[in-house]
Formats: sequence, C-alpha cells, structure tokens
Amino acid sequence: MTPLALPPTFLPMLPRWRFRAAELRIDVEPGKAGLVGTLAPVRERMRALADRLREMPSLALGDPGLRARFREADGEFYVYIEDLRSGRLIGYTVFNRLIELSRSAERHIRAPHSQYDPAWQRRGLASAVYRWALGRGICLMSGARQSPGAHALWQSLSLRHEAGFADLRDKQLRYLGREVENDTLGGLHTRMFLLGDGWTLKRFRAEAQMA
Repeated sequence: MTPLALPPTFLPMLPRWRFRAAELRIDVEPGKAGLVGTLAPVRERMRALADRLREMPSLALGDPGLRARFREADGEFYVYIEDLRSGRLIGYTVFNRLIELSRSAERHIRAPHSQYDPAWQRRGLASAVYRWALGRGICLMSGARQSPGAHALWQSLSLRHEAGFADLRDKQLRYLGREVENDTLGGLHTRMFLLGDGWTLKRFRAEAQMA
C-alpha cells in the first residue's frame, strides 16, 4: 500500500495559465460553526462503530498525533482523520462515484468531497489524502462548484499530476484541453480532472470515451 505522507507545507504556487480568483465558479465557504456542525453526526457514528473502526486500514500521516483510516464501500472511498490527543474526528474525505458519467467513465473517476474542522484547515491534510488517492491510480474530477480552498488545492495538485478540463453533459465527456477561457470555466458543465499515477491523457480519453 502506498503510504500517505503529509507535506510539510502547502504549495501556494499556481500555474501561469490559471484564472483569477474573482472569476471562479465557486461557492462561498461556509462559516466555522456550520463546518463543525457537519462533523458532529459523523463523530457520533464513528463512536458507535468503534470496533469496526479499529479494523479499518490506516494511513501514515507523518504526524504521530494524527491517525487516518479508510474504508471502501460500493466503489467509494472514505478517509477519516482523528486527532489522537483529543480523541476527536477532525475531518474526512469521501471519493464519490459520479452518476452523471457513463458507465465506462465512472469505472475510473471519483469526485472527492472534504470536510475538515476549521482549526485543522490549510495544514495540507486534504492535499495528502488526495495525493494518496492519485497515487493509487484513481482519477479525480471536480464537482459543478468548488470552494476557494478546494480550487486552490486542485491547482496545486495539477503541478504534479496531468490535469485538464472537460465538458460533462448527457453522460458524455468532451475534452476541452489543458486550458480554458474564463467564460468556459464558469459553465456548470465544465469540470476539471486530475489523472492518477499510471495514467496518460491518451489512455484516459480512450477509457472514459471522451470525445
């Protein structure tokens, strides 16, 4: 299993062809209280499943005070990160299947969604989890909207992984290239993708039947 290594710092560098933050098709980040509230029910479920949690495979985060566990269910991956010092869940990432995709494309692509306690954001945790998934050969695709933090994370990951844009509608992907104009980026059908280890753009387009 590929170990999960926590980067010492979050890379702030952005490729030159990226777009201005003011023009991104993104949602406003929720308030701190709202984020903490979304973690509460997950924490309760984790307490109820304490025995099963101990059986989940763990990931090395490079911080002895943190523990990450993951499970797979129906082709989707769930990664939970706990603070061992407080015994609390501090965040999780789910790699969802995309029902909007055709069956051939859906086999290889997952859409990550993360929720982390505000006190633990911008520490590279989500970046490390996404890199773990990419290292396993999982290709990632963004949702219709992203928070500013999520968009910055994808830009950072694109420095190390093949990235591009596609138009998704009627379960068909159409390749838009490695760069897009701001007007195209703003469309709800425009999605960004990142290729996992072992993938080439040519293979990805063939496997996903991308026009």
